[in-house]
Amino acid sequence: MKQLKAPILSAIEVMPRTYFFRLAAPEIAGEAQPGQFVMVRCGKETILPRPISIHQTAEGEITLLVQVVGKGTAWLSQLKKGDNLDIFGPLGHGYTIDPQSKNLLLVAGGMGIAPLRFLAEVAAGTGKKVTIILGARSRDYILPVNPPQSMYDRGMMPANFQCLNATEDGSEGFKGLATQLIPHYLKNIDQVFACGPAAMYRAMARLPELKNVPVQLSLEIMMGCGVGVCYGCTIKTKSGLKQVCKDGPVFRMGEVEWGEG
Repeated sequence: MKQLKAPILSAIEVMPRTYFFRLAAPEIAGEAQPGQFVMVRCGKETILPRPISIHQTAEGEITLLVQVVGKGTAWLSQLKKGDNLDIFGPLGHGYTIDPQSKNLLLVAGGMGIAPLRFLAEVAAGTGKKVTIILGARSRDYILPVNPPQSMYDRGMMPANFQCLNATEDGSEGFKGLATQLIPHYLKNIDQVFACGPAAMYRAMARLPELKNVPVQLSLEIMMGCGVGVCYGCTIKTKSGLKQVCKDGPVFRMGEVEWGEG
């Protein structure tokens, strides 16, 4: 784990109240794995740092995708190119791709695309075939997986992946939820990876089509410290209590006790 003040190389609003930050952070970029995160200090607006997934890494840089949901992220949204961001990481256990897997299905609910783009890039870059299902409220909240060059200031994703959009209002792609598309795209799939809200995970856990498919989920939960000291992100699993920051954020779907909801 490294702690540093990372210079902001670019800061762009990519969707309503959602910002893309490209940071110079070679100490973190060189170690980061898909599914890991950094803790970000949000000035004097909040006492505790905020966990943010690593969206992409390249050549000594990391990128973060930040949605405004409170005081801390609102403070972040005001930062500009040239400002410094106090961060530490990479933290947590990320996704694990089986070397024998050839076909991967990635399921993103809203901001869940944040860690999955990193995973898709790594997987496609090693020859895996990647299919991404991206769900959102409307087309305004669909992040381009292959964005304009001006957004990322670097190359596009590798070509060996397919992206499918699902919007609740039908304004882009399939009208409905991302989980409704999953059964239709499981043919020859070796592993499924997901990131999204708990409601999406509960729906996935009920799908009979996923019963015999290995599924890894990244849990979105508030954290206090990010390193397993405060126990603020404790969850129930079939093997006992676990801390999302230290034992996760990625868990096997069958491992988590979902409860009611």
